[in-house]
Amino acid sequence: MYAIVEIAGHQFKVEKDQKVFVNRLATEEGKKVSFDNVLLIDDGNNVTLGAPAIDGAQVSAKVLKHLKGDKVIVFKKKRRKGYRVKNGHRQSLSEIVIESIVASGAKKASPVKTEKAAPKKETKKAEPKAEAKPAAKVEEETQDLSKMTVAQLKEMAKAKGIEGISSMKKADLIAALS
Repeated sequence: MYAIVEIAGHQFKVEKDQKVFVNRLATEEGKKVSFDNVLLIDDGNNVTLGAPAIDGAQVSAKVLKHLKGDKVIVFKKKRRKGYRVKNGHRQSLSEIVIESIVASGAKKASPVKTEKAAPKKETKKAEPKAEAKPAAKVEEETQDLSKMTVAQLKEMAKAKGIEGISSMKKADLIAALS
């Protein structure tokens, strides 16, 4: 049984008891980590493909140690120009061992909570906006129409139901709105 899972922005093909070097994870050594973004699971007979991820699937792993990878030399040169730059770096890595691959039944508590909380926030935000719009319209009507742009005047005329506003000039719009 193997799975393709996204870990720290990269996709890995993992099996049970496999050691994998991934980009540095923000967990301590010896702690367990679970990854919910499982893209594919193959258990020998069946292949389950996610769209984009499989709901309820989870890969759990244990962080063995944090280390640095091999040195990578970055050499830049432009011929006949006298330009040569040599840099290098060592990538920060975490070594993990895959403990289990679960195809279904994994708990996804955090996304459910955010989905339920999001509509409540939207409805609360929508109500104050609805109250603010009529106040803004009253202020627009009391403003001097000559200070407004043609686009704003056309929007006001369209809201009042005035016809033929596309061919009107600014003076004609002001006269029609007055």
